[in-house]
This record gives sequence, C-alpha cells and structure tokens, in this order.
Amino acid sequence: MSSKTSKGRPQAAVHAAEIVREYGPFPGVDQVAGVTHDGQRVWAATGARLIAFDPESGEPTRTLACAGDAGTAFDGKHLYQIAESRIDKIDPATGEVVASIPAPGSGSDSGLTWAEGSLWVGQYRDRKIHQIDPTTGAVIRTIESNRFVTGVTWVDGELWHGTWEGDESDIRRIDPASGAVLERLEMPRGAGVSGLESDGADLFYAGGGASGKVRAVRRPRSASNHDRSPS
Repeated sequence: MSSKTSKGRPQAAVHAAEIVREYGPFPGVDQVAGVTHDGQRVWAATGARLIAFDPESGEPTRTLACAGDAGTAFDGKHLYQIAESRIDKIDPATGEVVASIPAPGSGSDSGLTWAEGSLWVGQYRDRKIHQIDPTTGAVIRTIESNRFVTGVTWVDGELWHGTWEGDESDIRRIDPASGAVLERLEMPRGAGVSGLESDGADLFYAGGGASGKVRAVRRPRSASNHDRSPS
C-alpha cells in the first residue's frame, strides 16, 4: 500500500515479485535478452536465435536464425529485434528481415516493446525510454527513469520497465509523463530482469540474462489503470 512522504507525495508501492513459473534454460541457450509475447507464444532473443515457446507446456515451438542481443517486440504481425545498433523488422513465419531502422542508442539500447503504433526503446545506462517511429527510427519523445532500464512494456495504459543493477533487480510501473515510480515488484536477489513483456493480462514475462531462463511474474491486481496511455 502506498504511503506519504513528509512533503505529502505518494511513495511507490513495493511488493515482493511473485514468480509463478520459470522456463528454461533451453538447450544451447546461455543468455536471454529480449522477450515478447505474440498472443500465443513467448519469444526470447538468445544472441544468434529467436526461440518461441508455449507458455503452458514450456516447450520450444519455433526457432529463427536472427541476431538479437537486446529487446524484442511484436506489433501483431511482425517481430522487432534490437541487434547491435539497429532494430530489425522480422517476418515470424520465415525469419526474413524485411526492414531495419537505426536504434536510438546506437548500440546502448536495452528493452523494446510495441504500443499504439510506436516502438518504445529502453536505454540502459542513460536511464531513459524513447518512443520512436517504427518506420524511420525518429525519436518522438523521451521518458526518464531513475534506474538502469532493461525491458519495457505497456499494459492497460500502464508503463512498466525492468531494472538491473548488480544483484538487485525489479519491475516497476512509472508515470509516463514524469517518470515518477508508482509501483515496484522486487525480484529475489540474483534474479535479474533483462527483457520484459506483458501477456496483456496478469503476467509479465521477464528474461533472466545469463541464467538462460524466462520467468513469469504476476502483475498485481492493485495496480492502478489511471495513468496516461501512450497514445
């Protein structure tokens, strides 16, 4: 439950993250970076491959030979994948890269998600999230955070992002106008969050970096839906 500071401003609500399931590590995978959800499957970027798995069984169902060392997103038709200093648009049926745009951080990019016709890109050490044009890569606006930004996701008009500094990591909801932290889900020590995506309902899928795992984390029902939407 939120409390008040001495100046009357609400502090962030803090919860222990409820990890409901772990997936992996998958055969031949020693790193999970970006994560996304296509409505049926979870996709994980693992360096030289994108792996899709069934969140019910945990079994891999697809593998695409695509470079991916950071965030992953899905717009309803195409996958988007950060690879070095670019963002590739990928046909998930074939793995073909159909277009590429420059990534705003020129190689220092982290999380990636799709919302309301835009891509949203985390900037790890810059502690920023950029909304960019998915066709040109032009930055539309920038939101500042107060922690290193890893994965990024929007759900029900709420902006959430992962953090990872040392052995400490959390998933936090921030005000998209001010960047103020509204709610935090603290991960167990050593359980880092690399990529992040919502299933559109009650779960986040969080990449686990060098653990090679993806963790399903419950989104608290106490979360407010009154934040400004990305549109």
